This record gives sequence, C-alpha cells and structure tokens, in this order.
Amino acid sequence: MQELIARRKAQTYRGMVRIEGGTFLMGSAEFYPEERPVHTASVGGFWMDRHLVTVAEYRRFVNATGYVTVAERMPDPTDYPDAPPEALVPGALVFRMPPGPVSLEDWRLWWSFAPGANWRHPLGPGSTSDGRELHPVTQIAYEDALAYSTWVGKCLPTEAEWEFAARGGLEGAVFAWGDEFTPKDRRMANTWHGEFPWHYSPDPDAYRLPGTTPVCMYPPNGYGLYDMTGNVWEWTADHFTEDHGGALPGLPYASINAYSDGVPPEQSQDCYPRRVTKGGSHLCAPNYCLRYRPAARQGQTEDTATCHLGFRCIVRD
Repeated sequence: MQELIARRKAQTYRGMVRIEGGTFLMGSAEFYPEERPVHTASVGGFWMDRHLVTVAEYRRFVNATGYVTVAERMPDPTDYPDAPPEALVPGALVFRMPPGPVSLEDWRLWWSFAPGANWRHPLGPGSTSDGRELHPVTQIAYEDALAYSTWVGKCLPTEAEWEFAARGGLEGAVFAWGDEFTPKDRRMANTWHGEFPWHYSPDPDAYRLPGTTPVCMYPPNGYGLYDMTGNVWEWTADHFTEDHGGALPGLPYASINAYSDGVPPEQSQDCYPRRVTKGGSHLCAPNYCLRYRPAARQGQTEDTATCHLGFRCIVRD
C-alpha cells in the first residue's frame, strides 16, 4: 500500500516544481491602478505545473472523460437576455489583426465572436489544434480549467500563489526575470512585436505571426517555471477585486472596467462573476498592454474563452 501511494504521488507531481511558501510584496505601484496597493502577502508551500497545460494534456482529459467545454455548448438564452437568437451559438472570442492603425478605445476592432471557435479550433472553423500539441491549450473558460484540474487531482492557484511563483524569488522585480525587458538583447517571453494591434514585426527570436508558442520555448524563471508571463493569460481561483489589497478568496466583485487586451463581457455582469487572470499574453504590447509582469492582473468573466487564455495547476501541501 505504501508503495502504491508513493507511485501515485510521484505521478501527480511529475512535471511540477516545488515552491516553498513565504511572504512577499504583492502588486505594483508603478503601472496600472488595479495592481495597487502594494501589500504584504503570505503563501504556504505548494507544487506548480512547470508549464501551461498543453493541447496534448487537455486532449487526454477530454478523451478520457468526454468533457465538453463551455465554448462547445449551446448558450443558455436566459444567461444572455439581450442577445439576438442567431448569436446564441457555440463559439468563442478570436483575435483578428486589423489591416491598419485603429483606435485603441474600441476592442471590437480586433476581437470578434467566432461561431465554432473552441479548444480544437482556437481561431474558428478552418483552424485546428492538431500539430500544436505542445502549445498551451486555449479557448478555455474557468469551468473548463477547473474540471481539468479536478480530474488530475490538482487545483487552480490563488492570485497570491501565482504571483509568488511568477516572481521566481526576485522581490519587487518588474519582470519574472528581472528589471530589463530584453537582457543582453534576449527575448524572455512571447509578447507582441510592433504596434498593437495592426502591425507585427517579428525579430529572429519570434514566430512569424502573432500567436501562441510551444511551452518551454523561452527561459524559465528562478523557480524553473516556464511562460509565467506572455504566451497566454492564466486563470486563478480568486474572484476579481479592483483593489486587490482587500481581495479575499471566494468574495465576488463585478468590475465594470475593460482591461488590456481582455474582452469586456457582452452579458449582464450579474450572470457570471469575474476571476483574476494573470501573466499577460502574446497580444500584450507596451503601446497598449504592458501586462507581461508578475504584478499584472485583470478580471475575466467565468464564461470567457479566448485564443489567448489558458491555465496551469498546483498541488498544495
């Protein structure tokens, strides 16, 4: 029995990194209002996935359980009372690069609802996750991330646990790797190259087009964790509060603000509470969303699924 327990434990922790608990300064006073105030936070010890949950890992879960994600289901009309019937179809939000400069005040100029978009077809019909097994899975709503984490015997991190891990032991550093964005001219994360959202100019270290990159493509942080910033936003377990110094786990707070390259909800905010997402994504750029930092945060409604939103799991002691 002891040997069986040990084997199961080893299997659970495979691909995870041990993070010792501690106390740290959470947040930032230098960037966006929702990152304030800087305050002392403490977390216990836990294990965290070394990298984001991949397409291959999520596919194993779906194949084993038959799980159907939120983006693949027919929406409930009672949750979207103002939506026209023809809009109530399975789908998700997809980024479309505008042909030229646009106002940064209207997110609809680069985001659109794509019928048929889901984790299998992250950019809508005609796209596929096949051949992208090592990319982070996207088009995942909060419920979808929670279902996977439960299946593998893990859970989603709190905002404090996530930020503590992302800092990699660097107290107060701007980025997960230090204070310089490209130390020695080296790119450290998958972020937007050029003028968001219409102009993308990759350098030799970047993919030719904006989008996700395979996990572990960029250097890990001080704790050996990959993609803690950039690539895709990550769900956490905490409800969103605009003043995160007063945030308490399990306390819902509906925000009316639109954040960075995230998408304001179309439905009533009474229908779905917001959860904190962390880390920024490949669509973050200094001219619009400098949120590829450990302190950065935004609120997303629980039913939100986009082509730049994924997750990773933890196991607490």
